[in-house]
Amino acid sequence: MAASSVRARLAEPSGALTVLLTIVGYGAVGGVFLVPEFQALFPELTRDTVDLLAHAIAAVNTVTIATLSLGWYWIRNGEVKRHAAAMTTSFALILVFLGMYLPKVAGGGTKYFVGPDPAYYAYLVMLAVHIVLSVVSVPVVLYALLLGLTHSERELRNELPHARVGRIAASAWLLSLVLGVVTYLLLNHVYDSTFEAAETASEAAAVLLPLVPIA
Repeated sequence: MAASSVRARLAEPSGALTVLLTIVGYGAVGGVFLVPEFQALFPELTRDTVDLLAHAIAAVNTVTIATLSLGWYWIRNGEVKRHAAAMTTSFALILVFLGMYLPKVAGGGTKYFVGPDPAYYAYLVMLAVHIVLSVVSVPVVLYALLLGLTHSERELRNELPHARVGRIAASAWLLSLVLGVVTYLLLNHVYDSTFEAAETASEAAAVLLPLVPIA
């Protein structure tokens, strides 16, 4: 009864909220691809605006890589408050990312990679890994964050799986972000691309989900 039941009681609210927020997040991203009524909530964007949002998203993700890395470094050196600040900042940046990503997908268009076969296949592999990690990291990132926000340092160290879940969350999140930035660079700066308007792109997305483009 002792340790395991205490852990279960402490973790239960965070676990339930994690499930709820994960469903909301998946629903919002899925909605901009598959639900016309949800797409209609966002304004139609020009090609220039789509490009601007793509650059801004890549910049936000690059900053998030830095804050996540600092958070990891600080906790390994026992600097708990700095670690907490860095991870909270990282999550806030992801909310900023979503604030740009959702209207970009709903009201913009999609870029498609144009380049030699070896680069194209490498791009597809990196994009696929980026997308898979983005999807699977959502619940573990949320769970680690909620535990950190709602429990004391003693509880996090001794009674809850925060450290273990946090390592998994940070690893998946970091790799996803790095691959996202690399594929952005390949698509927008290293090689050429074609552009498809939002109406046609959303029809294709219904087939490709969850293979969401990041450009």
